[in-house]
Amino acid sequence: MELRQLAYVVAVAEESSFTKAAARAHVAQPAISQQIAQLERELGQRLFDRSDRRVRLTPAGEAFLPYARTALEATAVGRDAVASLHGVLAGRLIIGTIPCPPDWLNARLAEFARRHPAVRLTVHVASPETLADEVATGSLDTALIGVMNPRLPAGPAGQRLRPSLASQTVSIEPLVVGVTADHPLAQSSGAALTDLKDESFVTLTSGTGLRAVVEAAAAAAGFTIDVKAEATDLVTLTDLVAQGIGVGVFPESVTVRARGQLVAIPLIRPRLKRHLVLVWHRQRTSAVTKAFLEVAQAVDDGTRR
Repeated sequence: MELRQLAYVVAVAEESSFTKAAARAHVAQPAISQQIAQLERELGQRLFDRSDRRVRLTPAGEAFLPYARTALEATAVGRDAVASLHGVLAGRLIIGTIPCPPDWLNARLAEFARRHPAVRLTVHVASPETLADEVATGSLDTALIGVMNPRLPAGPAGQRLRPSLASQTVSIEPLVVGVTADHPLAQSSGAALTDLKDESFVTLTSGTGLRAVVEAAAAAAGFTIDVKAEATDLVTLTDLVAQGIGVGVFPESVTVRARGQLVAIPLIRPRLKRHLVLVWHRQRTSAVTKAFLEVAQAVDDGTRR
């Protein structure tokens, strides 16, 4: 059993594809297939069901995967520990973020890269719920996510962060209403969500945290938003609002990127805020992750236990 075989198993499991796993590992696809087949012969069990177009783990694969990840993590930690004896922090930092990360994160990553040039950075973009799950399972070292108050924005009821995750709030910002300069509300000093009940909306796609929050707030106000257009990221969302396709509700910081193209109006009823929170695992924190947390000056605030 070789470490590269374990790495290939993890890659195929996460990509659900031998081809995508090969691209991720920078090897030819037959090489991955051959190595995994060799490992399966050694274990006496098939790890993947290849009968469908999408590769799936077998029960044996499901049982084996956590140990493969643990072995790879332990190896990485050991390599980092040896490197640190010579005063050089090496390895890899895999950090997750919501789309359109704030300047706060980019500045910390730049500072981290200056302090630790031997560490390779990987930035992974996903929804808050996915990012939190990946930090909890060890796929990510840390992540910057958006939450509403103490909850993840996973639908009207919300969902608390797992107890295994430490967290620190790095910023709190209000949500605002975005309209074009010629919109009737453009000169308003503030807007209630009910002022938008007859408007067409531009939102993030269904299942995203911001979309869930806006829909839940509208439902509490007695109406359902009319979604005219959807976007997968906040920059595209604000661009569509600036073109007059519909109104939008989004974090205030996003409007900086679209200054002059749209008008941001304070949302005063209800007052909704997005908390940007850095999360990491309480017990499983590598030397590289600890170094990044030092740069970020992150200390578990304990408010989401």
